[in-house]
Amino acid sequence: MRCATLCRLLWLVPLLTNIHSVPIQMVQDDTRILIKTIITRINDISHMQSIHSKPRVTGLDFLPGPHPVLSLSKAAETLAIYQQVLTNLPSTSMIQIANDLENLRDLLYLLAASKSCPVPTASGLGNLKIPDGVLEASLYSTEVVALSRLQGFLQDTLRQLDLSPQC
Repeated sequence: MRCATLCRLLWLVPLLTNIHSVPIQMVQDDTRILIKTIITRINDISHMQSIHSKPRVTGLDFLPGPHPVLSLSKAAETLAIYQQVLTNLPSTSMIQIANDLENLRDLLYLLAASKSCPVPTASGLGNLKIPDGVLEASLYSTEVVALSRLQGFLQDTLRQLDLSPQC
């Protein structure tokens, strides 16, 4: 019985040695495509088409603003914050965008690993303080501001990918 198991495992060794790693260019391309997909999803939300590009609403300071230079770890942390905010909003389109953000974070982890960077963490999730009652009192405003800022952040991230972001 033990010999049969050992023989099966030894049979797998040649198969495992033929596994090739995913080229980093493919990961970068997938990252760009996913960012463009999320931006398109945001643009397709009907009430987002008539909104000023930088809405000003008070009380939503917990949402991240623009970052001049993005590192992979900062980008992953910021995406985690947006993901948490979007999952707290009741709209069904927010669920898909939040899932896309999770996939995008995974791609950023792969990019970080390819550069031998420390694994980006989502430390921002533990520190995120959403003021009591803000989401309930202003769901529409929170959604509009969050999506608007997320869209700008994703566009910045897309530009930074071309410049080879740092750890």
